[in-house]
Amino acid sequence: MTRKISGDAPQTKLPAGSIDSHMHIYNPIFPAQAGGPACPADFAGIGEYREVQQWLGLERVIVVQSNAHQANNDCVLNALAEFGESSRGIACIRPDTSESTLESYHKQGIRAARIMELGGATRLEDLLRVNQLIQPLDWSCILQFDGNQIHTYAPLLDKIQGDYVFDHQGKFFEPISVGSSEFKALLKLIDKGNCYFKLAGCYETSKSGSPNYEDLAEVAKAVIAHAPERVIWGSNWPHVSQPIDQTPCDATLLDTLCSWIPNQRVLEQIFVENPARLYRF
Repeated sequence: MTRKISGDAPQTKLPAGSIDSHMHIYNPIFPAQAGGPACPADFAGIGEYREVQQWLGLERVIVVQSNAHQANNDCVLNALAEFGESSRGIACIRPDTSESTLESYHKQGIRAARIMELGGATRLEDLLRVNQLIQPLDWSCILQFDGNQIHTYAPLLDKIQGDYVFDHQGKFFEPISVGSSEFKALLKLIDKGNCYFKLAGCYETSKSGSPNYEDLAEVAKAVIAHAPERVIWGSNWPHVSQPIDQTPCDATLLDTLCSWIPNQRVLEQIFVENPARLYRF
């Protein structure tokens, strides 16, 4: 069984230069590392993703370090070399990562560090030390944790220097409403001016489910209306949290999320301008 990497074109025509701000590459020459989950049995490589790009109308990509590879960034760096100038990368950075390693990563296209409380090699306890390390390179962080703990973590997030991304629509395992205190805390972080909100992976937390993910749509629409200049989008391909035969159709998923975007101008902000600014294209 293989993943769906082509099909009917999405109804949404993406603007020129559109960027997928969150996806992963798996390659059999880069095995899973101790402490992380297994790589997908079918793998999901550069050739397959290029078909997905063509299918969806994407031109640029942000390759994100997978949990399977833990602190070994070789798979991401290899993908960046293959994709070239149309790509940037997000690596796993540890508090003891050397300055020379960071500089080497930067030359190869890395522009952010992944902080993954849920199974990652670098977690929130290391956030501020990693954040300090990457400041001279003007990198950002992407953060993933249970968004329902936003009140607990807000004081920590408020100390971040430079930009960061609240991943996977905040990863609220119990979906929130726009009237909730969690939503107000989210807007407060966004309004500080260095927090981005990523539309991605809605199937991982939605209780109402496909095709419309109504419980997440309300919050996403409200964030987009409030701060369209702080929102980005990622496919989360190849959807490794789901069994291969249950992965979403990427064209359908793209159309669903784009239905939350009010007009072409905001579409260009979310798919082109915001991620290009954040990842220094």
